Amino acid sequence: MAAAPAAGEGPDPEEFVYGEEDFVLQAAGWDDPDSAPSRLDRALLAGWNDRMERGLFRYRLGPLPTRVLPGPVRLVAQLNEQRSAERRPPQPVRSLRDPFDPGAFNFTRLRPAELLLRLRRAGGPGPPPDPLLVAINASPLERGHVLLLPEPERRLPQALTAPALRGALEAALLSGHPGFRVGFNGLGGGASVNHLHLHGLYLSRPLPLETAPAESLGPRLGLLRAGPAPAFLFFAAGPEALEPVSRAVCRAAEHLGGAGLACNVLATRGDPPAGPGAGSGRGLRVLLWARPPRFGPKAGEPFAVALCELAGFLPLPAAPLYRHITEAQALSAIRQHLLPEAELLRLGGELARLLES
Repeated sequence: MAAAPAAGEGPDPEEFVYGEEDFVLQAAGWDDPDSAPSRLDRALLAGWNDRMERGLFRYRLGPLPTRVLPGPVRLVAQLNEQRSAERRPPQPVRSLRDPFDPGAFNFTRLRPAELLLRLRRAGGPGPPPDPLLVAINASPLERGHVLLLPEPERRLPQALTAPALRGALEAALLSGHPGFRVGFNGLGGGASVNHLHLHGLYLSRPLPLETAPAESLGPRLGLLRAGPAPAFLFFAAGPEALEPVSRAVCRAAEHLGGAGLACNVLATRGDPPAGPGAGSGRGLRVLLWARPPRFGPKAGEPFAVALCELAGFLPLPAAPLYRHITEAQALSAIRQHLLPEAELLRLGGELARLLES
């Protein structure tokens, strides 16, 4: 009888071939978010739970204390002390355009058993995106927290590309859970590894940015002020819109980098930019935050600020902070990372003109 594989060993990731028929156009409601798991949800969570049982994570993740901070913004705070204590230290970053460093940790070094799936689309709409590897995040924020890796062997730095984003948006549409979000932290914006990757994670609470109406900046761009940080809003009503939205978001992100600004991106199920009842169904909201770059931690900050915090979800590192932080204190910490209003509006005008040119 063959010996069982060691904890860090395992077969190649499962080949997950999907087509347009696998896209979930209307996810389950928040009243019963786990009621209709999709084929992707079942495969991803089964693999993730298996790796947790086999001890491949840096810590065992159980139920996490979670509360909504009193106040109009309705920030969701969650206590995750183990992640703060046991995650791999972020790599030092010196600039927005740091090249890939083969001597630093990167995702070619993952153990085979850390890889769950290889997403590959067959058929339309349009040409398929590049295959996307799905790996566990060994220091998870939530159950099902994964890394989305566009061809790690290409050794690309952490700069968002349209093919990578499109693959991640397709992954979002493959989930039937309303809280499955995908996101990206750029260099200077909270990225901890300079090797192209996005995050996928199941968040257990709705966020105001899913439904709040946005100010129109042009036919393809809005400004969303819901939540703790204003974001530029793009919207994909269905699968056929993922390609142009991916190109538009990455064109905008490239413009931010040229202006010396860092960025974060989040895609979530949500209403059209005009808000609920605007005449069309829900789709994918894609939010792009522009911010001054921050290289390394700043003394005295209560928590780091990356895509989750900008969206209104606060993973907190210590129990006293979790128990006592107020909405005003959290907003103050987040808004230290934002652009002044005049600069934000000027930038919005630039992006609107860029996207219409």
